[in-house]
Amino acid sequence: MASSDKKPREGETPQSQTASSSPFTEDWKAHILIPTVVAGIVGGGIGLVSKYRKVHGIANISQTYATNLAIVAGCYCGAREFVRITRKSEPDDLLNSAIAGFGTGALLGRLQGGQRGAVRYSVIFAFVGTTVDYATLRLKPVFRSFREKIDHGLKFPEWSPIQILDEEALAAKRAREQQLYAQRGLGKLNKEES
Repeated sequence: MASSDKKPREGETPQSQTASSSPFTEDWKAHILIPTVVAGIVGGGIGLVSKYRKVHGIANISQTYATNLAIVAGCYCGAREFVRITRKSEPDDLLNSAIAGFGTGALLGRLQGGQRGAVRYSVIFAFVGTTVDYATLRLKPVFRSFREKIDHGLKFPEWSPIQILDEEALAAKRAREQQLYAQRGLGKLNKEES
């Protein structure tokens, strides 16, 4: 029997299903792409208020800050996902954040400032990355409840002239509009005849 003819045993999944449902492909957008894009937007905003905007130009400094922050966030988020998959841990494990921050800081710090930069950046990235992930974990329920409020629809107060009509009220409104339209049409005809 050829290796391609093997059937999965009970409790196993075929290789084609395993490749498509690997832990990395599940939420890579939410764990890597979205934070990187948000970091780029935040970096651009920081560039808008930077004290160097007059010297280098607002477009150049905003682009530089956005690029640098997006690179750092992309490296950190990718390393965090790599550590999570390697350790086979949960996405919310803060040890993943600390290890990823240490590794990313060491790599980027080494490129930026040699051995001293590697040590300095690794400690900073581990601290800042873990702090941001901890704050994100704490704020998730708040954002989730806010999103649910918005999803259920904002309710206008009773005194507001803007009202969301139910089916009966909407049908009655359409009937009144048709009646007024018919009366207006008859009124125009009567004026033309006289």
